[in-house]
Amino acid sequence: MTIPLRDTTTAPRRCTHDYQVSCSNCRLGTICLPLALEADAIDQLDEIIQRGRPLQKGDHLYRESDDFKSVFAVRSGSFKAYRTTDDGREQVTGFYFPGEVMGMDGIAKNSHACSAKALETAAVCEIPFNSLSDLSVKMPTLQRHFFQLMSREITEDQQLITLLSKNTAEERIAALMLSISSRNARRKLSATNFRLPMSRIDIGNYLGLTVETVSRVFSRLQKLEVLQVSNKEIEILDLKALQDVANVIIETE
Repeated sequence: MTIPLRDTTTAPRRCTHDYQVSCSNCRLGTICLPLALEADAIDQLDEIIQRGRPLQKGDHLYRESDDFKSVFAVRSGSFKAYRTTDDGREQVTGFYFPGEVMGMDGIAKNSHACSAKALETAAVCEIPFNSLSDLSVKMPTLQRHFFQLMSREITEDQQLITLLSKNTAEERIAALMLSISSRNARRKLSATNFRLPMSRIDIGNYLGLTVETVSRVFSRLQKLEVLQVSNKEIEILDLKALQDVANVIIETE
């Protein structure tokens, strides 16, 4: 079930975390919106966006098998996506940060293939998919942008499969740290100092590792002076060394 929405018939559509924010002046607009959109096009998109109350840690944005109605741009906070296995276990399939769009897993079958849960207090912009489809017909740039977002989802799924099938525990964790670093840089935040919103359990679940292995790898990378780790606080001390461990180069724009 999606989060309840504010009554927008008498109130302007503004973010619940900052009532002066709209698509035209949102600091995350350059991430979740195509840069080529003209001002009037952004205004039209802003008209269809619905903003609900903030979610608290542990709240679900939607659940597996819920009817697909909208996609969501993360305004603040973070989420994890997960599926439930046949034996009832939770399998983490991804993490989402501000400026990133989620919920596209429901497009194919008109129902969500996974659940999305807030890892901390979070807020989203809900974009009804039918309205978005209609608007995309009028704005080829917007349509292309969402095709690119879907392509990115497919690419990341393929990267995860490769990560789990071939890489060592050190490579998996190093690659995840580089991914978070790069995503922070896109939001104009520090690429080398950040807080992990997810638990060690979630990291292990996502990467196919035990919690003990996750802790050992963090300790090893700290001993090698690649990372400085203090609970959930991470500092990348040697970016090149971390890239070498991950055996991949990820741009930190």
